[in-house]
Amino acid sequence: MQAYAKSFSRIQSILKELRENCPWDKNKPFIPWRHLTIEETYELADSITEENWDGLKEELGDLLLHILFYARIAEESNHFDIGDVIEGVCNKLVFRHPHIYEFVKADDEETVKQNWEKLKLKEGKKSVLGGVPASLPAITKAVRLQEKAAQVGFEWSVTDEVKAKLQEELEELDEAIQIGKQDDIESEFGDVLFSMINLARFLRIDPDNALEKTNKKFKKRFELMESKLIASGKDLMSSSLAEMDEVWNEIKKDEP
Repeated sequence: MQAYAKSFSRIQSILKELRENCPWDKNKPFIPWRHLTIEETYELADSITEENWDGLKEELGDLLLHILFYARIAEESNHFDIGDVIEGVCNKLVFRHPHIYEFVKADDEETVKQNWEKLKLKEGKKSVLGGVPASLPAITKAVRLQEKAAQVGFEWSVTDEVKAKLQEELEELDEAIQIGKQDDIESEFGDVLFSMINLARFLRIDPDNALEKTNKKFKKRFELMESKLIASGKDLMSSSLAEMDEVWNEIKKDEP
């Protein structure tokens, strides 16, 4: 614990020196850092997806730097400091875990989640869905909306019900395609995606993570297909779909 305190004190000291002496860091306001913070968060997400522990350590450090930097700016403006930030989250954790710090009974994960949402409403939230940030990526937002709705019982009981709903949405999409009205097709396609995400939840799959793994797999196979075609004296532009598909299938067959 003392080692952590020493490191924390060191980075605080470094940030103070940078704010006072570095031409780039000096008087830097919030806004120019916003897109960089988002970028760092995605880099952290990549390390998590890849289970890259060295990368995770580095990206956590980069994100911590941003958190401390924002807190430093707030302290300079006499709004709050990093101590207030830490105390705030400590108080929130204690308040939202009465089954640990008080005499509330919660024997399973679902009960804990339900209590969590009830307590958030007591904190002033007007809706169970109110805590879902508007700027979240669409897939992540859909997961969070569904999770929160589930905590108050707005949820299918079994996976087969979710699959039936997905089939219903696919049929409605097919009807919209037959009619040919683009706005309706887009709407029904969104419903299909939303149902797919719900199915992923029931299968205990992170849909964003699953899609990202497929993205990486597609990229790897496609680039390998390119190199194989070039090695055989062809290229993508001059190759037919059948030729590309043949190489693609060979690559799939050779994979573990």
